[in-house]
Amino acid sequence: MMKTKNIFNDIISGKIPADIVYQDDLLTAFRDIKPKAPIHILIVPNELIPTCNEVTENNEKLLGHIFTVAAKIARQEGIDKKGYRLIMNCNDHAGQEIYHIHMHLLGGCPLGPMLDLTNKKA
Repeated sequence: MMKTKNIFNDIISGKIPADIVYQDDLLTAFRDIKPKAPIHILIVPNELIPTCNEVTENNEKLLGHIFTVAAKIARQEGIDKKGYRLIMNCNDHAGQEIYHIHMHLLGGCPLGPMLDLTNKKA
């Protein structure tokens, strides 16, 4: 997988406006423009890593940080007590649309079952 710029790079750098809820030297978090829940925030590493398959041991600090930031944002948004969902997709079959790893933080309502694969073929 080639490392190429994408819309997330432009949001991180400020070239494209976004509703940023958190940013530090490792991560940028912003509201999804097509939310799937009342609260839908994308937490994106500032460093481009195309998919989970390209994660290395060198990224362990970053990946631990993404979880602590997710919990911090959940508290900020007031969804930490009732619950929220964290999702990372990898490649086509998982629904990855932008090839820059990112975590979806979803909440603000009951989210229902994780997956319904009853009508899907392997």
